[in-house]
Amino acid sequence: ERPETPPQPSCLVPFGRDRDFVDRGTLLDQIRERCAAPASRVALVGLGGVGKSQLAIEHCYRTAEQSPDTWVFWVHASNTARLEQSFREIADRGKVRGRTDPQADVFKLVHDWLRDAKNGRWLLALDNADDAAVLSPADSGSALQQHLSRYLPMSRHGSVLVTSRTKRVAMQVVEDGDIIAIEPMHNAAAHALLRKKLRDVDEEDDSITQLATTLDHMPLALVQAAAYIRERAPRCSVQQYLDEYRQSDSRKTSLLNREERHLRRDEAASNSVLITWQISFDHIRKTRQSATELLSLMSFFDRQGIQEALLRRQSSTADEGASAVQADDEFEDDVLTLRDYSLITVTRDAKTFEMHSLVQLATRTWLESEGQLDRWREQFISHLCAEMPTGAHENWEKCQALFPHAQAALAQRPKDIESLEEWALLLYKAAWYAWQQGRAGEAEQMSVLSMEVRREMLGEENADTL
Repeated sequence: ERPETPPQPSCLVPFGRDRDFVDRGTLLDQIRERCAAPASRVALVGLGGVGKSQLAIEHCYRTAEQSPDTWVFWVHASNTARLEQSFREIADRGKVRGRTDPQADVFKLVHDWLRDAKNGRWLLALDNADDAAVLSPADSGSALQQHLSRYLPMSRHGSVLVTSRTKRVAMQVVEDGDIIAIEPMHNAAAHALLRKKLRDVDEEDDSITQLATTLDHMPLALVQAAAYIRERAPRCSVQQYLDEYRQSDSRKTSLLNREERHLRRDEAASNSVLITWQISFDHIRKTRQSATELLSLMSFFDRQGIQEALLRRQSSTADEGASAVQADDEFEDDVLTLRDYSLITVTRDAKTFEMHSLVQLATRTWLESEGQLDRWREQFISHLCAEMPTGAHENWEKCQALFPHAQAALAQRPKDIESLEEWALLLYKAAWYAWQQGRAGEAEQMSVLSMEVRREMLGEENADTL
């Protein structure tokens, strides 16, 4: 090859910088400090749509600004074709020797170029590293000869920043201690993001705060909602959006499934927060079906205080021949899988779980599309009915813990006759407790629904309906 003029370091981020970017506390400082260490490898791990890539983009631009002599590379890891293409772009921009040879291993060429300190400092962002198969040579059609991590040199003059939905995949590239968990925004940051994205739309602070809370402070959902409102203003306000959103699950789904164009998201990634998560659900189903079933069941409960006892029935019925120890192991592995994808969290007492309400909605929407919604609604009612005691005084403590789930069951009237009987019994027991607690309105609502079902099924003259 003829000698080429050595290239100057440049920034290869394929997305424009977000003028509406909102600083999220100390997150960017943490990323900067971790990446500044020699031979650092850092991963941002969290739910799809939680803002991992946006943080990585901003960090890349700040690095390019503050250190113009540093190469900034962006690698798409969503599939094997885009992964290879990203490495070819690095080879072209760095004028890596041998890159024009059709038989050359572009990953090896880039690895050797990155390892050579004479080529300067570099930061490489590995975005959407969600699928372990893409990082492995076992993937069909992959040009990788060995695991991708082997092609990312541990060089004192370089750093790697990974974004991933799953800790398990991230740990194929980084150490456990180098993972930064990315959570939804805090209220102030979510409020600021909505304000910026709404542009000139004049809105009350209270409405914006309500919308941020309703959407679980999830950045992608907030951006979606703001785009919807902004495009329809003045005929749509934040309050009108909230009113529509609260109408029903189907209306929520309709609003959140809209694919508003997002210039700073990978073209292979969905701009709908629900579809983004449903991709994760599909992947979990392929790798661990029982974890998908656990998630399906959990999606019907109140988002907080989901007791382990309510879910263990699911684990024990999965394989009647399994020993208690094996069932325990399977349940723990299912929980670990869902935690790995940040779909659930474990509370401090380690006995109860929590989920974001949007994740629950996305799960139920996915179940409906798969024709499984009724099945898991019935499972939920069966488990809760079996655990819910009567409202007698000695049961108050347990009733108090389970009552929010009974309230969630109000909107989950089943179609199956046997399940409908359980639903009526559940509401009867919950109404008993509510009445004992002086919550007359809730007690009346539940008891009326319970009685209506019993009349439908047993007739007006049956003793249970009198």
